[in-house]
Amino acid sequence: MPINSVLKFLRRLSPLALLALGGCSIANFPLLDSAGPIGQHEYQLILIAFLLMLIPVVPVIVMTLWFARRYRASNDKATYAPKWGHSNKIEAVVWSIPIIIVGGLAILTWVTTHSLDPYKPIASKVKPVRIEAISLNWKWLFIYPDEHVASVNELVIPTGVPVNFRLTSDTVMTSFFIPRLGTQIYAMAGMKTRLHLMADKPGTFTGWNSQLSGEGFSGMHFKTVATSKAGYEAWLNKVRQSPKTLDAITYKELEKPSSHAPVTYYSQVQPKDLFAQVINKYMHGPTHASAMTAHTTPASSK
Repeated sequence: MPINSVLKFLRRLSPLALLALGGCSIANFPLLDSAGPIGQHEYQLILIAFLLMLIPVVPVIVMTLWFARRYRASNDKATYAPKWGHSNKIEAVVWSIPIIIVGGLAILTWVTTHSLDPYKPIASKVKPVRIEAISLNWKWLFIYPDEHVASVNELVIPTGVPVNFRLTSDTVMTSFFIPRLGTQIYAMAGMKTRLHLMADKPGTFTGWNSQLSGEGFSGMHFKTVATSKAGYEAWLNKVRQSPKTLDAITYKELEKPSSHAPVTYYSQVQPKDLFAQVINKYMHGPTHASAMTAHTTPASSK
């Protein structure tokens, strides 16, 4: 059976299976309802791996039930062979099938690890949107460096346009994850990670920190809105109307721990290399220690 036919069958089957397992809908499992090409590839990877792992599981379940019935004490017709202890055919099947499955999973893992590398840009003729994400206690700050605006706990992106993320943390290690768009990646203090995503249909998706990070962890969610290019421009114009500026003083306030922080807009970001300064403040030496007050352009911003 072609793999596309298998994927279509499992896609139809998965919501029914979830309903049978507890009355849940597919909306409770966002990984099964992808809204972007990266999420779709990862969804297919999950289904293929699931199918491969079913190969030894289903026969074992069937044979367990069949053996229990056939060799029950009341069945006098079943063959009784108390001295039997080995079969080359059975050994060949028992060992060859797992080896083939593990080999297939190894090849699949190798290929998809490279094709779904979070640092690999998404091929597109459209200019990508650049976003700098900073993890704080317990909120997310999103800076749009090309637009010179920022927002807290709200991420707005245009559909059909690649989004290039640069991520860091100004607190403990956290994990940036929008399940319907795919790929979880860590954000760490003093380090910069990258992520490339894209939404191919409009909608509002939940994003969160999936790494336990302290008392306010449960409220560290953000709203991701995928909208048309016109809607994206309208949102940018709305943000530009905000009277608030993200400067050193405002950022110090954001650094203070707070859970379930409200959505906030900043029409200006000063200094423009704020993301790089957040990274460099964790570097050793007196120069980097005062990075938030000294206006420099460090190498890590390149």
